[in-house]
Amino acid sequence: MTKPADALQRLRRVHEETVVGMLRSYGALSRTDLMRLTGLSRTTLFAIISEMIERGAAVETEAAVTGARGRGRPASLVALNPSAGLLLGIDLGRRRVRVAVANVAHEVVATAMADVPVDAGVAEQADAAADLVRRLCLERGIRLDALDAVGVGVVGVVDGAEKEAAGAVPRATPAVYLPVTERLEREFGVRIAIDNNARLAALAESTWGAARSVADVIYVRWSVGVGGGFIVGGRLVRGAHSAAGELGHVSLDPDGPPCHCGSRGCLEGRIGHQGLLDAAAARGVSLGSIDELVAAAQDRVPAVCEVVSAAAADLGRILADAVVQLDPARVVVGGELSALGSLVLDPVRAAIATLALPNAPRRIDVVPADLGANASAMGAVALLLHEEPAVPRHLRPAAR
Repeated sequence: MTKPADALQRLRRVHEETVVGMLRSYGALSRTDLMRLTGLSRTTLFAIISEMIERGAAVETEAAVTGARGRGRPASLVALNPSAGLLLGIDLGRRRVRVAVANVAHEVVATAMADVPVDAGVAEQADAAADLVRRLCLERGIRLDALDAVGVGVVGVVDGAEKEAAGAVPRATPAVYLPVTERLEREFGVRIAIDNNARLAALAESTWGAARSVADVIYVRWSVGVGGGFIVGGRLVRGAHSAAGELGHVSLDPDGPPCHCGSRGCLEGRIGHQGLLDAAAARGVSLGSIDELVAAAQDRVPAVCEVVSAAAADLGRILADAVVQLDPARVVVGGELSALGSLVLDPVRAAIATLALPNAPRRIDVVPADLGANASAMGAVALLLHEEPAVPRHLRPAAR
């Protein structure tokens, strides 16, 4: 028979884990906001916060006062103790690996990048990432004793068929990525969470970037390839098979050239980096990389601008279809091509305005991403902040 005291202790632990979860997801919050989000009574919430502060799991800060007429005492906010735990985000891209180190108070404390050979396998990428983390921590004096988990962004579909619970981080790892998880588990000795890196960039923009003020977002990353992510009701959408957001593999032409995904005429084949370079070459402009193409477009080379504008119109048509289905408040365009501003954004806006329920009384903003090249690594951190179901060991309620 369960003793009443034991039942109360378990209930208290559940309540505290709820508070920790909210602070992980939202960052610093007022007690009023915490009461609203958790549904806990004032007495229960205040007792939990006091105990968390006493044992160093949380800290109290003051909200910044804005405006010249701010009067009275600034609002008091509660946040997780920045020194109580660290999270590591890694992005394994096609040409580079990037890492971001953050604390549980939503503060990104360091980032770094390293090039990898184009033909590097996933095991080599994982080695490069581990080396990069070691160098970064040495240079910045960061100790990983308090590391709680590592989030990893990878290219392609991450098998999510096995999930511990609805909405949980996918636990199944495709065989191709097992060397990554095994290498990083061996290196850091903590649990590894893995997801598609374009989806993670969407999550990062929703957490810290251009989509942080809205709950429904379509994100597209236009880079070497074309990927995307959907935020619906504030949650990252993965789909039944963790293939949601693969905007680059919508077919523009069923009779077009074959794609590595198995389909034909995919958007990525037409407007990915090789398609753009080929189109520019056909107009007499020879370029060696996407960075050179972006630079030429910024220099307003006419043939390159024509190629980019036409490709942006293709992207806009695919995004317009997604807008019809999801009705987002905002479309965020990331990746190297987003640096071209109106050359890319205006054709996308025109396609959405013309093709996505043009008579509907609504406004859908199309904006560039904020977080730049580190978005996916930061998104791997956001994955742990938002959706990791377990409470980090440094923040777990004390045993009673």
